[in-house]
Amino acid sequence: MLRHEIRPGRAVAGLVMLTLAAGYAADAAGAWNAPWTFFAPVFLGGLWLAATVTWISYRLRRRRGARKASAEASARGSTGVR
Repeated sequence: MLRHEIRPGRAVAGLVMLTLAAGYAADAAGAWNAPWTFFAPVFLGGLWLAATVTWISYRLRRRRGARKASAEASARGSTGVR
């Protein structure tokens, strides 16, 4: 199986959208009477949370990559010649 990069921001965005879809479906079915003003902050807050999680994971991946490159450079020696 091919390995792929984990994208936690997309997972958070997907969960928020599923939650909104469930809320709209419950409202349409009459099981829940929610004002439309409830959904706007949930949507915007979910997008903000997904962006924050994406930014954090990006920073962690860069830090991990920098550490790996630094470890490889120190293993070769400080001359920088291969």
